[in-house]
Amino acid sequence: MLRLRVIVFTALIIAPLILAFPVAAAGRINCVQYVKQVSGLSLSGDAWKWWDNARGKYQRGEKPRPGAVLVFRKSGKLNRGHVALVSNVIDSRTIAVNHANWAPRRGEKGSVHKNVLVRDDSPNNDWTQVRVWYDPAGTYGSGYNTYGFIYRSE
Repeated sequence: MLRLRVIVFTALIIAPLILAFPVAAAGRINCVQYVKQVSGLSLSGDAWKWWDNARGKYQRGEKPRPGAVLVFRKSGKLNRGHVALVSNVIDSRTIAVNHANWAPRRGEKGSVHKNVLVRDDSPNNDWTQVRVWYDPAGTYGSGYNTYGFIYRSE
């Protein structure tokens, strides 16, 4: 009988908490989780740390290619950096990426976005500064600094 009371009491305490904090995060994913799942890379840590963590483990460079991971530097807007998987190289200055957790507006935080355009705005065409397409405005957003690309082992 005591055990039943404990279960009922626990349910009365926990149930309101579950209702107050619905599992809205279910199905949501951050950029690191997403890129790890789809890239096959075995890296950990915040996104901006991937560049250094890949040293000696994976090839790195400044040329995009499908399957490569673009690593964004840590900044005021990206306090943990960002990673995105290259889905297509369109030309020497434009790629498409698949990434997650990019759009904090309109309840899309944690969503996966596919084939998003990214433009190289670096002076030397080395992909150290990029702009990401922002569909609601129909233009590229503000600039972000990047380290470059991490390539999967072939």
